[in-house]
Amino acid sequence: MDVKTDSVIQVDAPRQLVPVDGDAGMLEYDDGVVAVVRPELLRYDPVAISAHYKSKPFQVLGRIFTVLFPALSFALGLWWDKQTGVGQQNQSKRAIQLRDLLTKLGPAYIKIGQALSTRPDLVPPAYLDELTRLQDQIPPFSNDIAYQFIEEELGDRPDAIYAELSPQPIAAASLGQVYKGKLKTGETVAVKVQRPDLQETIAVDLYILRRMATWANKNVKRLRSDLVAILDEFGGRIFEEMDYINEGENAERFAQLYGHLKDVYVPKIYWEYTHRRVLTMEWVVGTKLTNVEAIRAQGVDARYIIEVGVQCSLRQLLEHGFFHADPHPGNLLATPDGQLAYLDFGMMSEIKPYQRYGLIEAVVHMVNRDFEGLARDYVKLDFLSPDTDLTPIVPALAQIFGNALGASVAELNFKSITDQLSALMYEYPFRVPAYYALIIRSLVTLEGIAIHIDPNFKVLSEAYPYISKRLLTDPAPELRESLQDLLFKDGRFRWNRLENLLRNARNSQDYNVNQVLDETLEFLSSERGALIRNNLIDEVAKSVDALSRDALHNVTNTLRDRLQNVSWGKPIAMAVNPTPAATSEQEQTLEHIKRIWSILQETRGFDAAKVSSQVPQLLANPGVQQIGRQVAGRLASKAIARLIREVLTAGDVNPNNGQVKKVALPAGKV
Repeated sequence: MDVKTDSVIQVDAPRQLVPVDGDAGMLEYDDGVVAVVRPELLRYDPVAISAHYKSKPFQVLGRIFTVLFPALSFALGLWWDKQTGVGQQNQSKRAIQLRDLLTKLGPAYIKIGQALSTRPDLVPPAYLDELTRLQDQIPPFSNDIAYQFIEEELGDRPDAIYAELSPQPIAAASLGQVYKGKLKTGETVAVKVQRPDLQETIAVDLYILRRMATWANKNVKRLRSDLVAILDEFGGRIFEEMDYINEGENAERFAQLYGHLKDVYVPKIYWEYTHRRVLTMEWVVGTKLTNVEAIRAQGVDARYIIEVGVQCSLRQLLEHGFFHADPHPGNLLATPDGQLAYLDFGMMSEIKPYQRYGLIEAVVHMVNRDFEGLARDYVKLDFLSPDTDLTPIVPALAQIFGNALGASVAELNFKSITDQLSALMYEYPFRVPAYYALIIRSLVTLEGIAIHIDPNFKVLSEAYPYISKRLLTDPAPELRESLQDLLFKDGRFRWNRLENLLRNARNSQDYNVNQVLDETLEFLSSERGALIRNNLIDEVAKSVDALSRDALHNVTNTLRDRLQNVSWGKPIAMAVNPTPAATSEQEQTLEHIKRIWSILQETRGFDAAKVSSQVPQLLANPGVQQIGRQVAGRLASKAIARLIREVLTAGDVNPNNGQVKKVALPAGKV
């Protein structure tokens, strides 16, 4: 196994770390990636930053005035435009002013502008065009400083390291600028060099913002979110982003987890030419996702590229938990061969397993309109404290989300969900957990790009097939409980929900119907699946019984008809009681089963011949035999009950007049 020297890990990462060959400085993740802990790793320490700047009040005041006066001047200009009725005419000028203001204020504010640049549903077009330039068109710093950093970090002059290096940066972003280069071995690369004095600039802004957040938490009574925790989460991520070795590690982990997904591309890191302030990675030819016309001119379907991004994001958030927290258009490219390339892995974050399952459960409860379950989900996800009285919150959720959901949860977008939740937060004791702030930033950014490409794009509509697949295949107890909640209500099996799950799941890229069948049988025959198994056995027994009743009904009717055709057979024919046909409810169940079989037949990878060949092996499965015995037992019980009923209601035939004397059945159910 290759070991990368000077690589970096996060010691608080949820992956299991163990020493390698007794070396305490060298650790290995449980997924096999080896890393060396560097004591000089750049980390966000709010306590140390606070202690540092408390002793430098003039520097802090100077920074406050640097930010405050230009911001007030811009706000005053907007106010004056509104008062004089020239807001529309001055919009382009004000948009340029805002972009220049954020650029001058520095990286933390540029990040805010980048986030706004992805929301065409929130920001007017004139502002959108200018803010988009913050993604990769920020004024660069001088080549002399960039070359000095390369030499300091990599130990030699740039011309001695690279065969070629563009004379000017081809892109400049909030934390660094990028040159196009070529290695001595011939590979074309992107060389990212960090901006000077970056740590000092960001640290003082975070200190000021944190002091403001602390004041707001204490004095703004209606504010229930922990702004300090949210800011610390952001600070931790942005400090990690300032360490390019950390970014390289993130890129390789991202490639390991998601690089195998269809049409997802992750560029290679060249570790020999990478250090803390210099990153060398594979050059990717591509077009920004917001440049829809250029993408289409290459014969690439821009909407499909967004669908790839949604599917990859779902796996990041709900499967592995390691996600790209800064997916703005400058970091996502459509390649000429129709792939989605991810760039810039500096700002990454993680979501814990219970949070991942909680998000899926929340979607299920929304689909199910189970608002009591949704309220409990908010407790699990840390939006509500465990001692919160949910009694008044459940009807509030029903009122808000019940109206918002309309015909289908697929019609919702993340902005509408967050807007609805924001309305609740003023009235009830909700809080925004720190981890959720980065998740929602990632999702609304992706949704903003999607809306730019297709205004009618619904992220949840694209996400539901994946969620359906997870519900059907994931053995986690939390999701099995969610599946049970979805399929059963008041002890009755809801076949239409199973139909919808199967219909949606077959649209998921990696859905394997044979795996679903295998895992379903394993689960149903286990102790964990007892409740679903018992209810399902009842439904199967009813369906088989309905089929037999229909068949027997047809036989007895045919027999009566034939006996009546002979002269001596009428009295005997009258004695043949017609067997009742299946009830309308049983007929509906049969129709559901037929539709489910049709869905399975139309599912990619389903092979009826293969299933038939596996029947003997299937019948030998102890779990299947157990289910079969239980179904047979239920059928036998129904048959015996029907036989008793038929005997008790059988009549004596009078051969003289052909009349049938009925025997009354005692009151009560047999």
